[in-house]
Amino acid sequence: MSVKTRFAPSPTGYLHVGGARTALFSWLYAKKNNGSFVLRIEDTDLERSTQESVDAILEGMAWLDLGYDEGPFYQTQRFDRYKEIIQQLLDQGDAYYCYCSKEELEALREQQMADKEKPRYNGKCRENPEDKAELNRVIRFRNPEEGKVVIDDLVKGKIIVANKELDDLIIARTDGTPTYNLTVVVDDMDMGITHVVRGDDHVNNTPRQINILKALGAELPHYAHLPMILGDDGARLSKRHGAVSVMQYRDDGYLPEALLNYLVRLGWSHGDQEIFSREEMIELFDLSQVNVAASTFNTEKLLWLNHQYIMNSDPELVAKHLEWHMQQRGIDVATQGPALVDLVKAQRERSKTLVEMSDASLYFYQDFTEYDEKAAKKNFKLAAIEPLQALLDAFNGVDEWQGEALHEIVLQTAETLELKLGKVAQPLRVAVCGTGMSPSIDVTLSLLGREKTLKRLERAINYIKEKNS
Repeated sequence: MSVKTRFAPSPTGYLHVGGARTALFSWLYAKKNNGSFVLRIEDTDLERSTQESVDAILEGMAWLDLGYDEGPFYQTQRFDRYKEIIQQLLDQGDAYYCYCSKEELEALREQQMADKEKPRYNGKCRENPEDKAELNRVIRFRNPEEGKVVIDDLVKGKIIVANKELDDLIIARTDGTPTYNLTVVVDDMDMGITHVVRGDDHVNNTPRQINILKALGAELPHYAHLPMILGDDGARLSKRHGAVSVMQYRDDGYLPEALLNYLVRLGWSHGDQEIFSREEMIELFDLSQVNVAASTFNTEKLLWLNHQYIMNSDPELVAKHLEWHMQQRGIDVATQGPALVDLVKAQRERSKTLVEMSDASLYFYQDFTEYDEKAAKKNFKLAAIEPLQALLDAFNGVDEWQGEALHEIVLQTAETLELKLGKVAQPLRVAVCGTGMSPSIDVTLSLLGREKTLKRLERAINYIKEKNS
């Protein structure tokens, strides 16, 4: 059997971390078994589905680089097929028309709850074969009344549900549009899905869907229901915990590789290993090793992991993602400053996110209008003019703008003026960067280049003179 999995989000919002983890686990299982991964957009909720949400899902999948082998398929393009299957179920006697009004159903529900019974449809129209086409009607699936459904869940183990616990669910609304439990069954059957990997909020749907599949004579897929993700406080993950769009993590400066690595560890582990390459994830992942218990989302752990990826990934990869952040800040890296790869090498130790790296690197690409107040107050005293002027004179005579030679000039200037290195290097750093924090001074000067360094040194000297005049 060739493995085929699917990710089937509803386009009623963005792709959030729970959905992204489901997509990742489905993708990994397919890749692990040399199978296929399908993307299906379940957009039959016409009132809530939006093109904006579809675009957000596709953008999130692309950013995470979770490529699909088939799709995206859209359920709204398959209404004729659903209509055909609904008619087949009616013809087989596995579905029937129901004319019960909303008021009747609500009264039934209230009575059942008052009697401390499980709210469920009582089958009033089940044995009424008359087709009253002129009346509002839905179509219900005729669920078996005897026997049981056995699910050998790949995560949760064996789940047994008695058919008498399941009511006759609606498979077509009054306007004829199919419902979720019908469309998902038809799609999984038609697309040859062998393994359904989804959140455990779908566990209650699974026995109903299995009964529809059996009525259609379809081969049953294997099911794997993933435990939910909780916030730090033990509550279900929500926006206040950081359950935001996957693309918000891009905006906040996370690498997609770091987010994927974090998500794969939410419910799955391989010994004590924390960091996994994409190849290792594919090689080691197995649904049978997914934890049954819920996982807790820890933003601090994700931040730590992101820093590890920034420090240890190929600088070319980090630079590719950093470029987007620089562009958001109006920086044209091709014309305004040093190569991003060199910048990454210089800044990665001190940057936990790409937002931190880009914000801390703007002075390499554009002039600043103000000095950091605290740094200027400490380092731009009148005594700083002499070493800054000496550096300016020395740098003007340098033909090859190279870090080692520049560093030697800083050392010699301190020695000649009989000053501690910090009394020379720190005023220089503030002069050329506008702040007291930067990579080592030789790297900083190399990245800045000759023209920017000389211009900013001259400006700083004039600033100190004016300030102290």
